[in-house]
Amino acid sequence: MGHLSTPKSVQKLQTALHAKAKAEPGYRFYTLYDKISRADILAHAYALCRSNQGAPGVDGQDFAEVEAYGLERWLGELALALREETYRPDPIRRVYIPKANGKLRPLGISTLRDRVCMTAATLVLEPIFEADLPPEQYAYRPGRNAQQAAIEVEERLFRGHREVVDADLADFFGSIPHAELMKSVARRIVDRRVLHLIKMWLECPVEETDDKGRRRRTTEARDNGRGISQGSPLSPLLANIYMRRFVLGWKKLGLEQRLGSRLVIYADDLVILCRHGNAEAALHHLREIMGKLKLTVNEDKTRICRVPEGEFDFLGFTFGRMYSPRTGQARLALRPSKKSIRHMVETIHALTVQRGACRTPHGWWTS
Repeated sequence: MGHLSTPKSVQKLQTALHAKAKAEPGYRFYTLYDKISRADILAHAYALCRSNQGAPGVDGQDFAEVEAYGLERWLGELALALREETYRPDPIRRVYIPKANGKLRPLGISTLRDRVCMTAATLVLEPIFEADLPPEQYAYRPGRNAQQAAIEVEERLFRGHREVVDADLADFFGSIPHAELMKSVARRIVDRRVLHLIKMWLECPVEETDDKGRRRRTTEARDNGRGISQGSPLSPLLANIYMRRFVLGWKKLGLEQRLGSRLVIYADDLVILCRHGNAEAALHHLREIMGKLKLTVNEDKTRICRVPEGEFDFLGFTFGRMYSPRTGQARLALRPSKKSIRHMVETIHALTVQRGACRTPHGWWTS
């Protein structure tokens, strides 16, 4: 795994923003737009995008083309467009990638210019909203990961939270309503130019190419007023900001205490671990709160599981009763799920056929 260190000047800004947001939960930030167009922010945003590689967007421009043109010149022109407020995002190129169940997942590929700009915005905004995110959310956050979420689930099962709502949301990213999402963003961000940037990215047209090579553009996100593009550098942060509403709603209703429940959330994957006899009530409230958020519980994939009689899969692990190969004794534990093992085998097979590399940059929380 390759890592990029955050430049000191960028880290200093992020640390200051995070500290202010953490110290003053009600504070609203008025002047952030100028930070997004800073030379050091844009240069680091480009480096992060480059480390992630990624295919070109609708304009076909790749990293080699930018560097042949002159990276400093290219970044300077982007900074000028932002400062003069002439920047406009290009349409998003949509492709479909296969899912484990054989279905296709839509993936949005923005142009390199837009990816750099969105990454710059994320560098500035993430430290602010990170101060607000609750501990129940584990995805796309500094110092948090899927393994920690799995360990939390295991610990809660050991402590007696053995009635589990194994929940699935239907098209979470594609369903997030823009108006409500922007209200959540505006709770912290007052700078109208930053809000305008985010709105433009949310409403970007989508371009698809059919089997005959014909291109078709649609404005479904703008027309429907919902959906964030999976694949956008800003989408993980926006998804976390909106899912926070669910956690706050759950706590405001006092469901943690009333149901003896604990939420564990990783992006749109979530489980609710309850004390005995409370899972049905938890599922009822899940449907109710998600409905108010204009999100839909996938009833076909959502179920109640009682451990250890039953078992469930979450984040690549199966939780339930296991037997010791040495003593044959039963115990509560987790193991890699059949689905994740199959995926691992397929990945290893693919790597033996064609070598590949993966890079994941680290963020503002490390030096």
